[in-house]
Amino acid sequence: MKIKLSILSIVMIFSALAMNAQIANSNAVIIYNDPQIENLVELHIDYNEEFPLIDGYRIQLLMRAGNTALDEANQIKDEFEENYPEINTYVTFREPYYRLRVGDFRTRLEAMEFMEKLKRSYPQAWVIKDKITFPEFTKYKNTINYE
Repeated sequence: MKIKLSILSIVMIFSALAMNAQIANSNAVIIYNDPQIENLVELHIDYNEEFPLIDGYRIQLLMRAGNTALDEANQIKDEFEENYPEINTYVTFREPYYRLRVGDFRTRLEAMEFMEKLKRSYPQAWVIKDKITFPEFTKYKNTINYE
């Protein structure tokens, strides 16, 4: 009987120690990953730094050719920046046209939504597919990230 009691107490002590060890390390998470994954992530970061443009949409406000086209594009650009300082503007030249494009929209829906605001002031505006700089994410009140 004493032997059974001794064995039972030893088993209980080892069980208690094992449970205590598990509880002490319960917050530790060990991640084993392949070093190739880190190499791929670094390559992806380098690529994005070298080529920061992505496919997206802009709103084209003007497309003109001629001697006064650049002056007209800059005038409309200044007017637009005064009304919408948070939106990026781009004047580009592809022979023979000067183009004024605004915004960096990831989806056509975002561009269409903003274009509806512009239709009164710029009735010839239209959405165009373009390479864009990656826009900042906006934080909305109903999300976790809202500060």
